[in-house]
Amino acid sequence: MPTATAPPTASGAAVARPAHRDPNVLRWLGAYTCSMLGDNVYYIALSWAAVQAGTPAQAGLVMSASALPRALLMLGGGVVADRFGPRRVVIGSDVVRCAAVVAVAALLLLARPGLWPLALLALVFGAVDAVFMPAVGALPARITGQDQLARVQGMRGLSIRFANVVGAPLGGLGVALGGAAAAFGLAGLLIAASVPLLISVRVRALPADTTVPGRDAAVRIPEPHTAEPRSAEPHGAEAHVAEAHVTEPRGAESRAVEPSGGPAVRSRAWGDLVGGLRYIRRHRVLAPLMVAIALGDLGFVGPLNVGLTLLADRRGWGASGMGWVLAGFGAGAGAMSLLLAVRGRLPRAGLVAGAAILAGSVAIGALAFVPYLLAAVGVALLVGLLAGLSGALCGALLQTQADPAYLGRVTAVAGLVSLGLAPLSMPVAAAAIGAWGLGPVFVVSAVVCGLGGVVALSVPSLRQAELPH
Repeated sequence: MPTATAPPTASGAAVARPAHRDPNVLRWLGAYTCSMLGDNVYYIALSWAAVQAGTPAQAGLVMSASALPRALLMLGGGVVADRFGPRRVVIGSDVVRCAAVVAVAALLLLARPGLWPLALLALVFGAVDAVFMPAVGALPARITGQDQLARVQGMRGLSIRFANVVGAPLGGLGVALGGAAAAFGLAGLLIAASVPLLISVRVRALPADTTVPGRDAAVRIPEPHTAEPRSAEPHGAEAHVAEAHVTEPRGAESRAVEPSGGPAVRSRAWGDLVGGLRYIRRHRVLAPLMVAIALGDLGFVGPLNVGLTLLADRRGWGASGMGWVLAGFGAGAGAMSLLLAVRGRLPRAGLVAGAAILAGSVAIGALAFVPYLLAAVGVALLVGLLAGLSGALCGALLQTQADPAYLGRVTAVAGLVSLGLAPLSMPVAAAAIGAWGLGPVFVVSAVVCGLGGVVALSVPSLRQAELPH
């Protein structure tokens, strides 16, 4: 009889408090929320400043400038997160982003420099995002136990929804009161507020070496070299958040770090990257999970971005109608994040995720054929519920199945698909809608998205995957 694939829970640790009652996790959540609010305010300020300083086409180039460095550097960012430790990388990323935003705010107050500082800021943000996002994905596994990671994923989803709802009005208020410079300054303050909270977060040490989840327990991989201190696993109720005090890393690669840029450093960094990709490829759950995430995102991004705008225009719903449809989607996704945050886990996670992807793809395809606004809001709510459920479960499975020593690189691969490859489908979707119309493009997108569900349901190791108790 096949057995469910579930990662082992932490051994030897006493029962810890739930994540939503853990001050350490709540400090991390507060820092993450401040950072996401700052991001939303920053994008409002950047778009306003770019439109004021140049033509619409130039403003579009500035707004998209961050995508290229983010996509090119994302895999390397995962290596950096695993090598130097996720908390350290997140703190450094927020410091750099804050300094860059405040510098542009000061420049806009003193002069009218045109588009070049805005383009440079967008490039800096994209490059920093390439290391920030993998580190953010790797950090939860270092601050709480595995049995709480699904709940943390739901809490993180709620934080993102809150930042999306509140951040845009805050950015608009900043622009209204003091122009783009004031909005950039507000973004800098919000990002800066995350730094002391992150510094206060206690990080659990990694074990000296790690076992590949989902494979034979005898197969062990040396832990990647990292500058995060680590010590023996602590005991007691605070075991899952204890701070390490050993300053020298242990494991197969506990050698001194060569000067930055040396051949040995570059060789080890490349080896870490290749090792991470090999780890994902050989993992019985993560490999098909990455394929399912990629197909789901490729089929989802086009219709829910470019397609929805064109649908609202052709149906005569206008910008307000499109806003209502987006609100329906956001409400559904937020409800599923809340469900996971409250329950902590759902049984048969792999099976439920695959079924939700498949059902969500049908709802996406149906959206193009709905003639009335109220019905479209209802379908969007259903899409949000199903996409929120599948997204939260896929994220929770990624967090719980991946070894913490590899989570930066695992998150980087997933982020490369979601933030690097999936956005490329937007201009393709727009061109296809112009050539063949809304219906066929939405149906094809739904088929691509549905293939992700087929992968999740057809691979036994992923279909049987469970979240830890």
